[in-house]
Amino acid sequence: MERQAVQRAREAFLSGRARAVEFRLQQLHGLKRMITENETEISTALKQDINRSQYDTPLLELIGIENEIKLAIGKLAEWAAPRSVERNLLTISDEVYVQPEPLGVVLIIGAWNYPWALTLLPLVGAIAAGNAAVVKPSELSECSSLLLRALLPRYLDKDLYPVITGGVSETQELLRLRFDHVFYTGSGSVGKIVMEAAARHLTPVTLELGGKSPCYIDKNCDIRVACRRITWGKFVNCGQTCIAPDFILCEPCIQGRVVECLRLTLLEFYGADPKCSPDYGRIINTHHFNRVMGLMEGYTPVIGGQSDASQRYIAPTVLKDVPPHSRLMQEEIFGPLLPIVAVSDMEDAIRFINEREKPLALYIFCSDKKAAKKMIEETSSGGVVVNDVMMHYTLSSLPFGGVGQSGMGRYHGKHTFDQLSHQRACLIRSLGMENVNLSRYPPQDRRRARRVRMALRAPLIDMSKRTFIWAVTATVIGFGLFVALMVILLIAAGLNCTCWYWRGFYNYW
Repeated sequence: MERQAVQRAREAFLSGRARAVEFRLQQLHGLKRMITENETEISTALKQDINRSQYDTPLLELIGIENEIKLAIGKLAEWAAPRSVERNLLTISDEVYVQPEPLGVVLIIGAWNYPWALTLLPLVGAIAAGNAAVVKPSELSECSSLLLRALLPRYLDKDLYPVITGGVSETQELLRLRFDHVFYTGSGSVGKIVMEAAARHLTPVTLELGGKSPCYIDKNCDIRVACRRITWGKFVNCGQTCIAPDFILCEPCIQGRVVECLRLTLLEFYGADPKCSPDYGRIINTHHFNRVMGLMEGYTPVIGGQSDASQRYIAPTVLKDVPPHSRLMQEEIFGPLLPIVAVSDMEDAIRFINEREKPLALYIFCSDKKAAKKMIEETSSGGVVVNDVMMHYTLSSLPFGGVGQSGMGRYHGKHTFDQLSHQRACLIRSLGMENVNLSRYPPQDRRRARRVRMALRAPLIDMSKRTFIWAVTATVIGFGLFVALMVILLIAAGLNCTCWYWRGFYNYW
């Protein structure tokens, strides 16, 4: 089944219909209709999968998808157009540009924690770039996966954009096949498997992984506001967010205050019993429930710690004075546990971060802009946010992606379009003006070699359309002013030729 679907997608791509900008726009409009017309069904599926609140679904997933589609529709003609580049003296009269072209058939392997956004956002870019795309949603979010399989063929070309459901065996079968790009969102361990499988076909990959995203709280910042923002980012979706703050770094003197502010915020957000809150989610399945519970073994939470295996419920939990080398600090938590690690100062926090793998996100709460910029300059991460968490994900103008063990490649907005396009170098020359090229041909001598070196070493010339128009306009205006001045001088000289200077000038002309 998987092989046939991929073959149909490739045949559909080779037919050429996905290359037309008008066709891409039609498909993007269809995808937008799918979201707006089925919001209730999507919310119901997410409620069944992960106990997602009906109010959180639009905020956390659907609005972002709609905005991404609107951006692609509005900017597609600009993104797909040839991009003029600078020229050297040897190509000054030639047509030189970069033409984005589709890669071919893209495999998109989605994630279960945000099964719509993390699957459809790459699809928007794949459609906009003119590719075919095989969509493989996560089997763990089963209701969302089945709903996506039912909906997508009703709104998009079913041959170009097939949906393949199933588990590990279906994913493995897909990875044995050749694609032109693989876009995977998920864990680092599976990311290595995806990259290894893609390497057999020399297929490029985009890996959106995770890691342990640190959150540093400076002692001089507004701790109450910082804890409110951290609490939202950590415990939304029951902590199952790849860019959630994974742990807090702060000085021992403010740990007690941080814990108290977290306690007050949790009471404000979810009430005295988060289990009864309609805004608090659940762990995706029993396996992940047991994994998260295992990370808590040996610790006494200062907040939370309650659980209910029958509902896959784990209360928002905060753990204090966690040793840096504990298991809790080695694995990505991906659940509602928030460890607090003591550091002596910002320098110590920077050392702590740099001794570990580069995270997908870094969060800094600090009122001193110079200190915050110092931390940015002396660390590395996929993204960084100062005085908030996760909000960089909402900006399509910012590239979203990891670095090192937290992933490779980037997407959102035009970044997705570029990631899933081949930037084709185009140089169109004339067979005329051959004298310009003689210096590069043999037999060579000192004079010819000097001419070629001068031409190649000269600065590149910006001949973009706007620059060219301004250059021509300035030249025409300048020449016109010169001619007008000459005419005025000639008229003046013709009217009164008593001065020998004007008489000579007049006679010369």
